Amino acid sequence: MLEAFVLIQNEVGRGAHVARAIRDLDGVTRVDLVTGPYDVIVRAEADSIDELGKRVLRPIQDVDGVIRTMTCPILYR
Repeated sequence: MLEAFVLIQNEVGRGAHVARAIRDLDGVTRVDLVTGPYDVIVRAEADSIDELGKRVLRPIQDVDGVIRTMTCPILYR
């Protein structure tokens, strides 16, 4: 099982909307609103990096208000 953090920058004032839209996506295990250079941090899991892209990353990037994402796969836990 591959786990990753997805760091999200969104349009001003859209953090709650983005978080709500993402929390029920298949593969998403946690969503947090934060302050700093990113607005939302998502923890996600999938069987492979390709599946992560298809099930989680593409749908996140399609959410209205998302500007940019950075995916950080977890190498060791």
